[in-house]
Amino acid sequence: MGKKRIVKKSGNESSQGMKSRSLSRTPKKKMSSGILCIQATYNNTKLLLTDDKGNAVFSSSAGSLGFKGAKKGTPFAAAKVGELIGEKAALIGVKEVDVVVKGVGAGRESSLRGFSSRGISLVTIKDQTPVPHNGPRPRKARRV
Repeated sequence: MGKKRIVKKSGNESSQGMKSRSLSRTPKKKMSSGILCIQATYNNTKLLLTDDKGNAVFSSSAGSLGFKGAKKGTPFAAAKVGELIGEKAALIGVKEVDVVVKGVGAGRESSLRGFSSRGISLVTIKDQTPVPHNGPRPRKARRV
């Protein structure tokens, strides 16, 4: 018949394509400082970069980067999200951020490390994890 053409694909190209696509959508606005909100749950890690007033500029999550299922809640996925948001922030000129962390997931610290690896200084780190004061009503006593 004819010669078959073989196209080789490596695993890095697909993730590189996702990363470049999400980096291409950067706003024209320049800012020097902002607020980084990290929400780390057991199932996912979400990052939101806002300006000083609280208006959203960038957001990303482990699920939006292509991680699926239980891998979304891993520290590795959170570090990748942190690196991506850090690159976007560096593109618009962010020099320093205040960090607000919510949740008890595995990606709390690693997302912060990934973000700060891009050369942006962290001014303050505040933990705003919601804590229940009393919680729901307990179950009734078991009668035997």
